[in-house]
Amino acid sequence: MSSADIDDGRRAGLRQWSGLVVLVLPAMLLFMMLTILFLAIPQLAAELRPTSTQTLWIIDIYGFLMAGLLVTMGTLGDRIGHRRLLIAGAVVFAVVSLAAANTSDPALLILWRAVLGVAAATQMPATLGLIFATFADARQRGVAVGVWSGGISVGTGLGPVLGGALLDTFSWRAAFLVAVPVMVVVAIGAFLLLPDTRNPAVGRPDLFSVALSLATLLPIVYGVKELAKDGTLATALVSVVVGLGFGVWFVLRQLRLPEPLLDVRLFAHRAVGGALGVFLLAAIALGGVYLLVTQYLQLVEGLSPLQAGLWVLPGAALLVLVSTVSPILVRRVRPGYLIAAGLAVQVIGYLMLTQVGAVGGLPLLVAGFMVLYPAVAPSMALTTNLVVGSVPPQKAGAASGLATTCSDLGISLGIAIIGSIGAAVYRTRISGELPGGLPPEAVAASRDSLDGAVSAARGLPGELAAAVLAPAREAFAGGLNVAAVIAAVIAAGAAILALRQLRHIPPTG
Repeated sequence: MSSADIDDGRRAGLRQWSGLVVLVLPAMLLFMMLTILFLAIPQLAAELRPTSTQTLWIIDIYGFLMAGLLVTMGTLGDRIGHRRLLIAGAVVFAVVSLAAANTSDPALLILWRAVLGVAAATQMPATLGLIFATFADARQRGVAVGVWSGGISVGTGLGPVLGGALLDTFSWRAAFLVAVPVMVVVAIGAFLLLPDTRNPAVGRPDLFSVALSLATLLPIVYGVKELAKDGTLATALVSVVVGLGFGVWFVLRQLRLPEPLLDVRLFAHRAVGGALGVFLLAAIALGGVYLLVTQYLQLVEGLSPLQAGLWVLPGAALLVLVSTVSPILVRRVRPGYLIAAGLAVQVIGYLMLTQVGAVGGLPLLVAGFMVLYPAVAPSMALTTNLVVGSVPPQKAGAASGLATTCSDLGISLGIAIIGSIGAAVYRTRISGELPGGLPPEAVAASRDSLDGAVSAARGLPGELAAAVLAPAREAFAGGLNVAAVIAAVIAAGAAILALRQLRHIPPTG
């Protein structure tokens, strides 16, 4: 089946809508994999015993590599065919998920998560590109893109819930194994139902720009993590400066290239730069706090993974609802006002989390999460259309890639930065609070993270274990409080940016 078969203006039939299911599945799963390990961390930490820094890398290396390679893979898909790239990515994802599920070494698990991030990057641009190739009718294409966007929202929101159910029945390894049958369906379904489109005239991806983009992100994140784990200040600062230097080099190179990897000139457009900036800030604020909330439910409140997932479920359901309603509301309300209002509500939710303590904090934590999580939906649901609708048609592909990149990168940066700050607060507050008479290995584990304290307490007598857990849980709650303050400031800044940069955009109606 060639692109000519579906590019003659015909309305889509059963085959095309069945193909949409194949395209929504990876979009939902790949974003679900950003958050599915949130509830697995306590169990994974008890079995593999990673350091707190390794734990953060296990969680966010996937998102960083996925975000860093999305634009590259989109260009490669244009050249060799999106269907071909989607099938290859699905096969690699399935095989590597099996390898990750059978790993017993934290460093090796980081490697497998990195490879999964690369495989995810091959699929996300392919799904959107194939939607445009499959649906020739503009109205049907709009519905298809809306369904695709809804799949991303569902995946992001329900990742911890599904993870909790799997963990309660099996183990953390099931969080990887769940991807295998899905990717098998994607590979087979893509071959049978989707068009094989390609454009050999598209230029080759600039591999040096790809290297520069990764050389920008990874040193900065490494520097932040070094600061969080009480590493050498000079090493951390040098790492951040090196990353920023590569970032400047990357931007200058994009401005000179006739076919840049990332068209940074798009950021100069008021609506594009404003929408992407708002979405990036909102995702950063949410990413780190979301991780800490799921850890609080298990490590402080002592809930099982399934119970923790069920407490997250109301907020996730509201996120999907608000994501569905936002495109309807924006027909009558300016999108800048709607996004800013959502972010202002988010600030309230974050401020509620600043009051959560180690004892009796569950009701306030759940209430705060139910306020803040759905409030990100307007920026999540409207950003892609705002960005794509604000640029010439020939730049629509690059613009949509930027929107997806900002979402993925923002969540990963939030985990890295705000999660690291929460870990640093924990270490500061736990110092000097541990009881005497502890074995050296228990002291080291308890000072590293709450996961370590919980693991160490399992091998201690009852009273001594309680004396370890009480201050450790207090310290973790303090880290959550500080992280929530930072997230509230970021969300407030994003709301102001939305009002300044997006208020000129009229309602879609």
